[in-house]
Amino acid sequence: MQHWKEGGHDTLCKPIKKAGGAEQYNANNKYAEAVAVAVEKCADDTKGQTCYICTQALHLKTKEGLVRGCSCRGTAGFVHVSCLAEQAKILMDEALENNLDDKVKTERWGRWYTCGLCEQRYHGVVACALGWACWKTYVGRSETDWVRSMAMSQLGNGLNAAKQYEDALTVQEAELATLRRFGAPEGHMLAVQNNLAISYEQLGKHEQTLRMRQDVYFGRLKLLGEEHVETLRAANNCAFSLNDLKRFEEAKALMCKAMPVARRDLGESHKLTLRMRWGYARALYENPGATLDDLREAVTTLEDADPIARRVLGSSNPVAIAIEFFLRQARAALQVAQRRPVV
Repeated sequence: MQHWKEGGHDTLCKPIKKAGGAEQYNANNKYAEAVAVAVEKCADDTKGQTCYICTQALHLKTKEGLVRGCSCRGTAGFVHVSCLAEQAKILMDEALENNLDDKVKTERWGRWYTCGLCEQRYHGVVACALGWACWKTYVGRSETDWVRSMAMSQLGNGLNAAKQYEDALTVQEAELATLRRFGAPEGHMLAVQNNLAISYEQLGKHEQTLRMRQDVYFGRLKLLGEEHVETLRAANNCAFSLNDLKRFEEAKALMCKAMPVARRDLGESHKLTLRMRWGYARALYENPGATLDDLREAVTTLEDADPIARRVLGSSNPVAIAIEFFLRQARAALQVAQRRPVV
């Protein structure tokens, strides 16, 4: 009663109840904030464009502006976050109602984080807005519902993409604890552990990152075999952590084992193959014991990957930006080594 009279309970409780409870109310508000940030960030790029889904500049219901956070270029890919969310929900609802197989469900779930035009992941603040969109859509489901758990993963990934690492870590730790409590399948647990490792990495907790990534790698290896794309992805993540800890020979050995498989099975232009080549080059040129041949190989590796990344992913994609940055670093290391006197 005191809160009602003095603390604003009478005005706050009604909208919370109307929204469907505290979690839903919070998710709705965070979603609106994230969309506003994404629209502002994309404002210069989207000026004068229309949504490829609803064909409007402003969303008719929400009045939100446009975003573009994928690898589309030219006049393609401009869209409202609300339109993306509605499209993803409709596709998933149909798959769930008709009990379609797991492969179809997985493909349709991809609409929560992948552009339907360029087939590349959304990144940055747009991925964050979609993460909140996904969470607010499914937060009301039971804790044991796999769709709710997937939505929590999507939220954590979105927060990570927007560099909100502490918030992402909180979400991911809560998700992992929930899955352990209900005895989720090992494959699902490994996916959450992988996401958690990303947050540890971004917060500079490299030893914890490596331990968790090794657990994920060996778990994937046991479940799926060494040629499965998820095992290759886990191997690449381990190599990145080994590089961060300056264990370059171990990183190089792991990439020498996994990279030929990725190039053969996924192709030279696949995002994972490009990330592997970037990680392999780091293991070569950042090693204090690198020879001139090592440095030349690092430069050549990145020179080959750089135009492919910009063509396939777009120059604003984080992977393309990283490859360009590390290419500059590798070239500088080679130039320094070439100027050293021969003993």
